[in-house]
Amino acid sequence: MHDDAATAGLPEPGTPPAADRRPTTRSHHGHSFVDDYEWLRAKEDPEVLAHLEAENSWTQDQLAGLRPLRERIVGEIKDRTLETDLSVPTRLGGHWYYVRFTEGEQYPVHARVPVTDPEDWTPPVLEPGQVPAGEQVLLDQNEAAAGHDFFSLGSFAVAPRGDRLVHAVDTTGDERYTLRVRDLSTGTDLPDEIDGTFPGAVITPDGRYVFYPTVDDAWRPCTIWRHEVGTPVADDVQVFHEPDERFWVGVGLSRSQQYLQIELGSKMTGECWLLETDDPTGAFRPVWRRREGVEYTVEHAVLPGRGDALLVLHNDGAQNFELAVTDVPPRHDGHDDGGADGLDPADATVVVAHDPGVRLESVDAFADHVVLGVRRDATPRVAVVTLATLAPDAPWTPRELDFPEALFSAAPGETPEFAAPLVRVEYTSFVTPATVLDVDLATGERLVRRQQPVLGGYEPTDYAQQRAWATAEDGTRVPISLVWKRDAVTLDSAGTGADPAPLLLYGYGAYEISVDPFFSVPRLSLLDRGVVFAVAHVRGGGELGRAWYEGGRLEHKRNTFTDFVACARHLVDAGWTSPERMVADGGSAGGLLMGAVTNLAPELFAGVLAGVPFVDALTSILDPSLPLTVVEWEEWGNPLADAEVYAYMRSYSPYENVPDDASHYPRILAVTSLHDTRVLYVEPAKWVARLRAAGAPALLKIEMSAGHGGVSGRYARWEEIAFEHAWTLDVLGLADED
Repeated sequence: MHDDAATAGLPEPGTPPAADRRPTTRSHHGHSFVDDYEWLRAKEDPEVLAHLEAENSWTQDQLAGLRPLRERIVGEIKDRTLETDLSVPTRLGGHWYYVRFTEGEQYPVHARVPVTDPEDWTPPVLEPGQVPAGEQVLLDQNEAAAGHDFFSLGSFAVAPRGDRLVHAVDTTGDERYTLRVRDLSTGTDLPDEIDGTFPGAVITPDGRYVFYPTVDDAWRPCTIWRHEVGTPVADDVQVFHEPDERFWVGVGLSRSQQYLQIELGSKMTGECWLLETDDPTGAFRPVWRRREGVEYTVEHAVLPGRGDALLVLHNDGAQNFELAVTDVPPRHDGHDDGGADGLDPADATVVVAHDPGVRLESVDAFADHVVLGVRRDATPRVAVVTLATLAPDAPWTPRELDFPEALFSAAPGETPEFAAPLVRVEYTSFVTPATVLDVDLATGERLVRRQQPVLGGYEPTDYAQQRAWATAEDGTRVPISLVWKRDAVTLDSAGTGADPAPLLLYGYGAYEISVDPFFSVPRLSLLDRGVVFAVAHVRGGGELGRAWYEGGRLEHKRNTFTDFVACARHLVDAGWTSPERMVADGGSAGGLLMGAVTNLAPELFAGVLAGVPFVDALTSILDPSLPLTVVEWEEWGNPLADAEVYAYMRSYSPYENVPDDASHYPRILAVTSLHDTRVLYVEPAKWVARLRAAGAPALLKIEMSAGHGGVSGRYARWEEIAFEHAWTLDVLGLADED
């Protein structure tokens, strides 16, 4: 034994770390589970930290031979990336706002230039590497990050009149942000400084008041505060608090700048409160009082012949959501305590009716038009309603924008100005770099403002994408998206694999989050080496609407896992790949998916890459004191109160279903961060300890200065991606071919 506690339990040279077995028993509903590694939860314990450092050292030693490959991949990413670059400017008030990157710097610079012609909505053409005339730097993240191993920008909001900036930063990765107010006339921060805020602060149009959220002990944003700039933080006023632990609370400013909006929601229920910005010290009032199982959001609009109105996107009797129009709740008389009953949903007029084949996902109102984010045929799309063409009391007929590719993603772009006459769209696919378009409603002309540059002679036609379908255990057809380099993969006459190729299969499947087609420069380093990249659009995600989500949550959660296995088997049966040439990949809730499919079908995969994996799900969801647990009960169920939920989660929770002999398991790499507040580091740490004790070839890589999103800074992120890509290529037998 070592005398120094900080080195206790370190392995002998050449042997992997072996965490001590220190059994503790967890008992619920007549069942007991003996957990040998729960002691690793003691984050501040020197012995725990020493074990984690030993895991890192072992992983680095085992993968040391891949360092040249990692360096080549980083070089490839760098060579394909225009490092000195900038975004398409967006207009708000009298300025065009943008961010720019400079070669060699980790973080962007936020800046603006004046609007020279109020009637000209063409964003200025700015040249990378050149400082435009009249530029004002609002925030240089590189300066703010100096001296910190980690840096994350949370809130960032400019007062619409342009004289003040609210910004909040996190320098540890725990997602607790320090908020400050900057005077943009001088470029200096005012004395106002508020610790422990959550992202999403807003500032009123006159720049006088800041509204910001804070979290409770379970890291749930639950309280909204009002701060008057220039006054002591101790005098800040609590304007809203939500005691129900299922609900998250946020605050925003309507695009019209007429309303402050407090939005709160659990996984399945929503509520919105409004307050005029010309009365910021008044009382918020609800639009619709919450009703269990009804979700809704509101958008202020000015409609022809009606004036001020609210567009309500809701799912009351409409599984895929519908759009209704209602009045703005009347102002308080100055004596109301904010407890008004709200409007009657029955008084709203449906303008875009429910369609079981179309999921309405978002609504954005402008002076002349309304933009809808919709999802049809597993594809995100954009639809537009021109207000001048509306007939009184008639249903709306949104016009979808069409695009030529079979697989693509189109979404409403960032447009903060209410008077904007153009529709901004963000478009991409697996082979088309991210593209920003402005659509002129008067002419229909599509103006390409920017397409992500890809250096080194990238040709989209050198690559191909395709949709395939697997059949799940219950007969459900599950979509799979694939992309590959044409000359690196051999297809047969039916358009499927003629010669099994190395393949990376990605999945997520939770929270109705969709994994839509997206372009990736780093992915080219895999595709160019002959790897097929595939996405299994499993139930639990939102690709096929709300029913697809419902089919993979609560008592249907196992569908997420069996869908992924079905997709893997389909890819093998169709000749795309073979088990010895396939790696599974997923992170967070997708990491739970990785752990579950490893237990279900280890024979299907050569490797499993699990990022910040939620692999000790039952232990976490049983503890309401942990961050997010109560909020998550509507996603997974409440095993603390319900014996059936407990038994169901126990049947799939990866950590406790690792068999005594896991020597037949594929190679596993778990990646996590010490300061992650969403999925605690202890989950993958315990999982890897149990896997290794059972004989599985498992490695753990833990960032000691990062949070749920991993390392910060673009170059550091490239290093992280290269680490994972090199491991993947090694598992696929391609590392030695470099």
